[in-house]
Amino acid sequence: MTTFAILLGGPVSVNPRLLTQLEGVRTIAADSGIRHAGALGLLPELWVGDFDSSTEELAVEYAEVPRLEYPSEKSLTDGELAVQTALERGATRAVLVGALGGERADHAWAHLVQAMALSAAGIEVLLTSGDEEGYPFWPGSMLLDLPKASLFSVLGLDALDGLTIRNARYPLDDFHLPFGSSRTISNVAEGAVSFSLRAGRALVLARPHDFSGV
Repeated sequence: MTTFAILLGGPVSVNPRLLTQLEGVRTIAADSGIRHAGALGLLPELWVGDFDSSTEELAVEYAEVPRLEYPSEKSLTDGELAVQTALERGATRAVLVGALGGERADHAWAHLVQAMALSAAGIEVLLTSGDEEGYPFWPGSMLLDLPKASLFSVLGLDALDGLTIRNARYPLDDFHLPFGSSRTISNVAEGAVSFSLRAGRALVLARPHDFSGV
């Protein structure tokens, strides 16, 4: 498996769990996302974008990183261009760092939708800010190693059929979740949580450092 970290412009909280998830990755930075590289101990092999949100200080600090420059009037975001480049370089797994939160809700939503599309195409995807983690969830089963008492939610992007959640404070068994329902928001892990789904599309959003549900 070839894992690429894509450094995006959203906020990132550096912690041991995130650093472990980034061990052994290859890295591509999307525009201002390169500002996260130093704190994460990563040196991008490529810096992609129109560079409208990067500073002169970053340009000097990472002058040795090769650039793939695009005009500001382009059809895709810097993040999507960086992901496409990673796929061209053989990525079979992508960690989208800085994909959650930030000032631009449209960009954060685009990252979520892109992650679902990548997952549908067979690419394993993790979205992360360090504080939060997102996992595309399709029909089948999934096991997430979450700290005991940490929060997680299942966000249904369709009506979900046959949803089963085990090893959680609020387990479900073969449950039908109507589209738009908040029933699966703010559950609490009892350790590694198992999920299964018969039909529908969802995103599991985990907060591995949030124990406010205790």
